[in-house]
Amino acid sequence: MSYVDTCLHDVDTAHPRVAGLVGNGALYALVPGKGFLAHREAGDVIHTYVVLHRPAEWFDGIDFTDVPAAKARVAAEFDGWAPELRALITDGDSAPVLRSIHELPDDHRWSRVPGVTLLGDAAHATVPGGDGANLAMLDGAELGEALAAYPDDTEKALAAYESRMFPRSHKAAAAAHRTVDLVFGADAPAGVIGLFSQERGASA
Repeated sequence: MSYVDTCLHDVDTAHPRVAGLVGNGALYALVPGKGFLAHREAGDVIHTYVVLHRPAEWFDGIDFTDVPAAKARVAAEFDGWAPELRALITDGDSAPVLRSIHELPDDHRWSRVPGVTLLGDAAHATVPGGDGANLAMLDGAELGEALAAYPDDTEKALAAYESRMFPRSHKAAAAAHRTVDLVFGADAPAGVIGLFSQERGASA
């Protein structure tokens, strides 16, 4: 999975129809395998992630240094969509940036290397599931606890940290894949609609 990152500035003045479509929060426009995730940011900016499930070779065929051509090629994947949605790509004030997502198996782990361990994104290379920052902070806290518990035995501390981190990492990666399938899977956008409907019902 990859996504193309782009921004619109001064949206209320320069792009009022797009601004009205996104509103003051976030916009999800999804079908299986592709879609738009756009959200309002401070400073009258709309930031958009254009998600496409395509092989890496497909993206290799786009010259992202040729900004107009790159915008046109990505926008062509959304022929027939609302002009305001396509404008999130074609009218972007920033050059489109390709963000390829690389992942390891959900159950990835490594053998102990004396004096070395990993935490944060380096330890949890998977699809984005919304827990990246939380995992990194918990990694840091648990690593700190382990080092404090074994001040004279770094290897024991690192082993203790990894014994907790690996199962947690596996669980988080599996959950991230479920989230991506919910958002972009074969039932899109029904999965997201169902999720939001459940949340609304729970808060009522």
